[in-house]
Amino acid sequence: MNKITVLIIDDHPLFRQGVSDSLSLEPDMKVLGQASSGDQALDLIRSLKPAVTLLDVNLPGMNGQQITYQVTQEKLSSRVVLMTGYDDIEQALHAAMAGAAAYCAKDIEPKNLMRIVRDVAGGKYVFDSKAMTRRELQTWIEEQIEGARRSYSEPGSPFHPLSEREMEVLECVVRGLSNKEIAGLLGISHQTVKNHVTSILRKFGVEDRTQAVVYALKHGWVQLKHSDSKSND
Repeated sequence: MNKITVLIIDDHPLFRQGVSDSLSLEPDMKVLGQASSGDQALDLIRSLKPAVTLLDVNLPGMNGQQITYQVTQEKLSSRVVLMTGYDDIEQALHAAMAGAAAYCAKDIEPKNLMRIVRDVAGGKYVFDSKAMTRRELQTWIEEQIEGARRSYSEPGSPFHPLSEREMEVLECVVRGLSNKEIAGLLGISHQTVKNHVTSILRKFGVEDRTQAVVYALKHGWVQLKHSDSKSND
């Protein structure tokens, strides 16, 4: 039997070991390793190539959202389950936009965590306690954004604090393009793109690209495009 290989990333040793012990009792799962920081996480994901990575949102160095985004950008094969000490829809939306396959609270029952690992290893997405296909996840994301957007909606064109060039960069970020790809598309330098992204984060008062995308989508300043989505799932 091919076992589901799992990597566990959390900065609390007791929690990390508890999850490892629980997974090791499952006949169809194998724990490949553990790590306590974001930098270690990326190195292990690249080298061990686990089927599923259980990843804490709050980590020293790179946080879980940033690691997930990097895994997505590098097209690494591991599917990420983001875990958090506090479960709310906005954080779940950040996780989905970053490319996570699932999001759950750390006080989850072990049997439910095992189910999520199996669902994710089988190609499903698990958010809001529901296992979904890629298409269903896309619908869920749009529903969450639309629900939040209604609370911000105002007549006429919505105000946004960004320059025209910053809006162009933001729209590329929403499409999931890297800084290098954005530079090539817009005909500007890589450093200029980095400067624009930094300015966008500062103006929005957010920490990373994923949060900036969610913030802009919720306010209706950009639209979620379907052209880059998979249509066969």
